[in-house]
Amino acid sequence: MERIAALIERELRRFRRSPMLIVMSMMMPLVQLVILGYAFGGTVKQLKVGVVDLDRSLSAVKLRELGGAVTSGAGTFELVEYSDQGRALADLRNGRLNGVLTIPPGFSRRALAHDEPRVALVSDNTDSFVAATLAASMGGLVGAYNQESVPPRVPALTTLDVVELYPYVPYIQYLLPGSIVMSIFMMVMIGGGIIYIDDKARGLHEGYLVTPITKFELIAGFNLSGTIKAVLAGAVLMLLGSVIAGVPDPFLPLRLIRMLAVIVATAFALISLMFLMMVRVQDPLLPRMIFGVLNTLLYFPSGAVYPQQAFPPWLQWIAVADPFTYAVHAFKSLLLKNTGFDAILGDLVYLGLFGVVAMTAATILFKRTL
Repeated sequence: MERIAALIERELRRFRRSPMLIVMSMMMPLVQLVILGYAFGGTVKQLKVGVVDLDRSLSAVKLRELGGAVTSGAGTFELVEYSDQGRALADLRNGRLNGVLTIPPGFSRRALAHDEPRVALVSDNTDSFVAATLAASMGGLVGAYNQESVPPRVPALTTLDVVELYPYVPYIQYLLPGSIVMSIFMMVMIGGGIIYIDDKARGLHEGYLVTPITKFELIAGFNLSGTIKAVLAGAVLMLLGSVIAGVPDPFLPLRLIRMLAVIVATAFALISLMFLMMVRVQDPLLPRMIFGVLNTLLYFPSGAVYPQQAFPPWLQWIAVADPFTYAVHAFKSLLLKNTGFDAILGDLVYLGLFGVVAMTAATILFKRTL
């Protein structure tokens, strides 16, 4: 333990001499959280919709008035009157509009006769988010138009009441668990993998080889020092990110204890994976390439940005083996649901076993030769 402690002290002393490295490794995930959280998490509003009323009757006016109510209320879209359908479609193609709503001739007559009146929405589907929002808004508008002004005493149709188990979760809060894991990974990547490879490139590791330190003690010292650095980065981002994202009651003692346990398990698993991948690497340029691929391969399949249920089967198999998946799930359970250890026990077990297996394999593959 004395030799392992000496390695940890040496690594932490060297890391302390690079304050800019510490700041950048912590700031990048925080910047990512803020930018992505607010860039993707907001409600799509202020869409421009051209209205071509070819009917000009009472029912058409009612539909347009309902659209005006949405414009002045929720502000999801803004109606622009057109008399020429061709001009409206030309503006849609040129990007001046997001959609064109056409009320055909005879709309009121068919509405009064209950003869399946129809309106047409032409949308610019090059942006799927805008198209989906516009379709949902117009669907709600038509649904409001179809409602009877005086509801019947006995409802004839079955209705669905939706009850949400948790309060509304903004996207920035949804993104926070993945950002915490990313901060841990960046510290592991910068403070563990790259520094170790640089030591080998400069010949500093040769000093270890002339000492009586064993392979296990050497790998354990590197892993524990890297875990300490990653835990510090994860804890800082957890606290700052919770405040920025507006997580309710972020400083509850029991929640912080559970979060710290997940941070430690995640840091240990990722630093063990890092040394397993770097233990036989000689070229100092190779890790830079590997880290870029590894970042994509671990982060996006984990469900940190998009639900895993939408993934193709081959990507879901990657997610099953990905340690990011279990870390993100644990952080989501604690941050968004405020659950107990029962909800994250499986995640902690997997991360712990993953770290032990990776560390054991790295110890076996490590060579005490030049």
